[in-house]
Amino acid sequence: MMHGNKPSKKKVLYTPSRRLKQYLEKYGRIEVLPLQYEDMLRYMATIPLLDSTGKDTLWETVFYDQKESDDINHALCEIYALLKTEGDKEVLEHLSVARIDYCTFGNTKPFRIRIINKLNDNYDHFYIKQIDSSRIYGLELEGILSPNRVSFLTYDKTLIEEHVAGVPGDDFMTKHLSVPKFDQIRIAKEFIKFNERCFVRLLGDMRAYNYIVDITPDIEGAQYRFRAIDFDQQSYEGRKSFYLPQYFKENNPIIYLGIKHLESEAVRQYQLEERSLIARRARSSKVRLNKLINNMINDKLSTPEKVNQLKEELISHHNNRIFADCNTMGEIVLANLKLVLKKEFIQSIIDI
Repeated sequence: MMHGNKPSKKKVLYTPSRRLKQYLEKYGRIEVLPLQYEDMLRYMATIPLLDSTGKDTLWETVFYDQKESDDINHALCEIYALLKTEGDKEVLEHLSVARIDYCTFGNTKPFRIRIINKLNDNYDHFYIKQIDSSRIYGLELEGILSPNRVSFLTYDKTLIEEHVAGVPGDDFMTKHLSVPKFDQIRIAKEFIKFNERCFVRLLGDMRAYNYIVDITPDIEGAQYRFRAIDFDQQSYEGRKSFYLPQYFKENNPIIYLGIKHLESEAVRQYQLEERSLIARRARSSKVRLNKLINNMINDKLSTPEKVNQLKEELISHHNNRIFADCNTMGEIVLANLKLVLKKEFIQSIIDI
């Protein structure tokens, strides 16, 4: 079995620096919002939100008094319009808030808003969270270095984030692995690539409930893509294994598929393919990536103890002293990316 791999303790939230806010302004990530995260905390009552089987989801549905509810619901529809249509108010008359859920389990204690389009009863979700530099850097690195994009906005102490559609990783493990061998190989391959992306850009804590699997029907079988949905643990922990999804026991069922169906040579090939794609994305977005990494280098995203632990473990892993002079998590991410660009990045074989 893969060993347990838990955070050392609840992560600290870091306030975005002036430099980071200037970056966000330049790239259209700051909007004046009609509502702040603190406004959402004025609820009057909550009830546990259960799933279709009656199991507690760890979310609570919140309720406000009538006057508060009317004002909040209107503001939430405006925010949804900002997120999806750059504030086009024509869509507002067709939108309504169906439900507001609150999760005390996550680091940023998010609110999840369910929006209904009254024209066709179609629904969508978005999230309101406490702002955190780690999460912002994680979202930006996702957009630059991965095949995925997550739309988000910030204002003062508030982060607005779109919902990423897909099957939650834990549900995927229990309901979607009984497929033909051809699809099992595809699943194992995509997990290897996901594992690689997380390790290169140092995104941690990819337990099964922190990512989704996007399943797309194909000519033969289905295509799968693993997508992170939680970016709180971007470059925070000191343990190297924390940035490798392969070492979380919750991911064991997929690890077993890889062990069963893939030779080590195929694993290395998929790792190399993904690193080549990351290098290509880094080069094509060189200006923006450089601005982001320069900010990251100058911002505090972890403790000196965790920075020192991670750089020593990466020195050992890569047998490379490029990390020796790193004093911040941003410098460690930059060193990792330099190794990828120089084709000197070393990955461990997924094993049990």
